[in-house]
Amino acid sequence: MSYKSKPDVKNELNEPMMAYSVQGATPSFYNLLGSSKSAKLSNDFDIIRLARNGFPKSVLLSLAKKISLNIQELAHILHISERTLQRYDNDTIIKTEYAEKAVELARLYTRGQEVFGSMDKFKIWIKTPSHIFKGEAPVTILDTSAGFDMVFKELGRIEYGIFA
Repeated sequence: MSYKSKPDVKNELNEPMMAYSVQGATPSFYNLLGSSKSAKLSNDFDIIRLARNGFPKSVLLSLAKKISLNIQELAHILHISERTLQRYDNDTIIKTEYAEKAVELARLYTRGQEVFGSMDKFKIWIKTPSHIFKGEAPVTILDTSAGFDMVFKELGRIEYGIFA
């Protein structure tokens, strides 16, 4: 073969005939929030709508029970007094700001379950003081958005085997 002539080769990429779709499984954090009869969730827009309208207290308490938070811990994370939270009826709609925190909690615990392989292992980790969080348990810093970010980042490090 001569170096002066190039073979006639087409530079084309042929993709297989396939329909790409994003159907099927909904994120499992919907299960943490959607146990209540009043909260039927199937997609992200349902979460946005529900968060904007506020959650019934029963959804918050159901979430807390599933992720093993007591009412004091939940009240601390939501920035609401424990007594005020207890006074609400189960059907009372809780403000949007609390609903957004509940969505973040559900997302965090779902992510933790994915990383640790089980919810029980993650629940132990999140309540165990850690050097990474200056001797505090990760659950104690969830009262701020920066705390949520730190815990999410640490879960990413754990998932990829990067330990501090």
